[in-house]
Amino acid sequence: MSTISTDAATQFTIHRTSTPVPEAERAALLAAPRFGTVFTDHMARVSWTSAGGWQDRRVEPYGPLQMDPAAAVLHYGQEIFEGLKAYRHADGSIWSFRPEANAARLRRSARRLALPELSDDDFLGSIESLVREDAAWVPDFEESSLYLRPFMFASETFLGVRSALEVEYLVIASPVGPYFASGVKPVSIWVATDFHRAGPGGTGAAKCGGNYAASLLPQQVAYDHGCEQVCFLDSATGQNLEELGGMNVFVVFADGRIATPEQTSGTILEGITRSSVLTLLAEGGRTVEERTIPLAEVQAGLVDGSISEVFACGTAAVLTPIGRLAGEGFDLTVGDGSAGAVTMALRTQLTDIQYGRAADRHGWMRRLV
Repeated sequence: MSTISTDAATQFTIHRTSTPVPEAERAALLAAPRFGTVFTDHMARVSWTSAGGWQDRRVEPYGPLQMDPAAAVLHYGQEIFEGLKAYRHADGSIWSFRPEANAARLRRSARRLALPELSDDDFLGSIESLVREDAAWVPDFEESSLYLRPFMFASETFLGVRSALEVEYLVIASPVGPYFASGVKPVSIWVATDFHRAGPGGTGAAKCGGNYAASLLPQQVAYDHGCEQVCFLDSATGQNLEELGGMNVFVVFADGRIATPEQTSGTILEGITRSSVLTLLAEGGRTVEERTIPLAEVQAGLVDGSISEVFACGTAAVLTPIGRLAGEGFDLTVGDGSAGAVTMALRTQLTDIQYGRAADRHGWMRRLV
């Protein structure tokens, strides 16, 4: 476990809102939060210019951004973001899970999108100062947390195709319950064969809005087929699993092996939950394969029973069991359609660490309040 980095947080000047949400109203909102629809009283912010670098670190009232119609992000999509959570433990303290990994991934995304790189101190200081100011917004019921959304965008007023000379970085926060409104239960996945999320040399390994925008049409196709999520295949061959619209995917074999798509092509986001799951699996003595996984192999394995479980993972949903895999010309049930034992055991193991119910042997948790 990591302790509070007071130096980083104290670099942020606090400008408190004069109109905080009343306590009774906040309590009602926290009682049944919907993912990403309610936001806290404040946001953290740091500005950047090519001449002055990162400056003006502050926490300020949450509210609309003033933006020129010619702001570069609106025309060229130069922006990136992150996602992590703050968890309230039984003793009332508040912790985040591997925020240093989020800071490192934000820098990788910034490099790919030609944006300035933010230091660990500024990233950690921004989330720590915001969570401290809005600590009352962190819920304390089962499967609840405060979802943190750091993001960076090109704010320069300029209609020219080059890297922006002015950039804004912000963090907003939203109290949330389970990602899927139905709670933790198997979801149905539609495999997209005519759309691809990213290609070699593209932005697939960066966490940027364009990747998600490209997934929205195939996601709608998935909805039209009665599925909650879409799974993409590689763009080079159209035959191998890559990732879901917002989550990494794992396949569990009946003989105990577990496989997940390798990330050597640069087309798959390096998931922090994925990395954590790989560590927990290795510690549990599981044989884990990071390799190419042909869709045909998964289809055959579901038919003959050699594949017993499939699950997805990501910050928002943690681990989600997949009960159905469908696509053009096939519709297969995973196992008996229920949540698999391996999936749910892993999910419990990970969430117990996040909520302080189990020992943090890896130093993954960082105390914020």
